[in-house]
This record gives sequence, C-alpha cells and structure tokens, in this order.
Amino acid sequence: YTQTKMPELDYYKNYDSLRSNGNVVVVYPIFTQSAYNWKGIHDYYAGYCNSCTNATISNIYEKIYSASGNGFRILEFLGYQVIDDIDIDKNPQILEKYDKVILLHNEFVTKKEYEAITHHPKVIYLYPNSLNSEIKTDYSKNTITLVRGPDYPQKGIKNGFDWKDDNTTYFHDWDCINWKFYNAQNGYMLNCYPETMLPNNGSDLLKAIKNL
Repeated sequence: YTQTKMPELDYYKNYDSLRSNGNVVVVYPIFTQSAYNWKGIHDYYAGYCNSCTNATISNIYEKIYSASGNGFRILEFLGYQVIDDIDIDKNPQILEKYDKVILLHNEFVTKKEYEAITHHPKVIYLYPNSLNSEIKTDYSKNTITLVRGPDYPQKGIKNGFDWKDDNTTYFHDWDCINWKFYNAQNGYMLNCYPETMLPNNGSDLLKAIKNL
C-alpha cells in the first residue's frame, strides 16, 4: 500500500461535476485510526500483542490507510461536510441534520455510534469492514477499549454488534474491477475496498456516490 500524497488533485479538472451538491456528511474514522496505532487494538487482532485491547485516541486526522486517507482527502476536497466518530458518540442526534451519511473504514465504533448510524435512513457504506468491533470510550483518559469484536471476548463472534449487514467479506478486494453498490438495510454498500482505486480511477465511483 502506498498513499498518494495529494490524491484530491486528480479531480481538480472535474471538480464541478463531482463536488457535493447536497446536505451530505463524511464520518472520519478517528477511533479506527487510533486502534491501528502502534500497540493499539489492531495489534491484538493481528496477534502481535495479547494485552493490547485499548488505545489512546488520536488528536489529529492523520489521513492514513487505516483511516481511508485517500478516500477522505478526495471527498473533503469535493466539498463534503466532515464530522468524526467522537462527534457522533457524544451527540448521536447530530446525524439527523444530514440527508445522507458517507461512512469510511469506521471499523471500531461505540454502541451509541453504531445505533445512530444504523438508524439513519440513508448511509453509504463506502468501505467494507465498517461497524465491525464495539469499543467504549473514556474521555477523561482519552482512550478507547475493545468491548466485543471478531473472536473477542470469545471465539465464534463474527461481528461485535452481530450486525446482519456486515460486509467484511469484501475487505480483501482492493482492485475494485467489478465494483458496484448494492442495497443494505438503511442505504448502500460497496462490494470492494476502494482506497487504492480512488486516486486514479474513481470518477465513476464518485459520480455514483453523488447520485445515490
């Protein structure tokens, strides 16, 4: 994986046709970015650290792979409004302000955030593997802690929320050659992981997002 330094500039010439034209918000996955930091929760899942079931919450948007960096930069450039996991966790009603919500690689979320997202009438799940693991927050310590996720705290768990729309099966398709959106219970899901496709070949996908 290599991140394009300024992937948004690939769409400068087509800005007017691709830019956001409605009351739409993108949710930056700050909890997932935090969980993927060194000795974070992802290291527990990867088998690198048996005690790493918590992580410090990052205080900046690093816009890296774990946080769908390419996708976020492009959508932000195209004028989509931005909030993050913390905004929703602290005020779940914030999503009621928006007609459409675009989720990125929001793998680690709280119960309140999960409920707010899955009860919104129109969500675009742009990255597979979102809403995969339940965490809890401690803002006094600036930490997140894993509560429930795949094979945690016991074997056999596939999704931390037992979410029927879990689409982690598409997480490993990074080519997105035959990409398409399909209907979910409260919106639309993409059948591939678009992070490396978006910087160079994402025009049709961005048009589809705009028109859904």
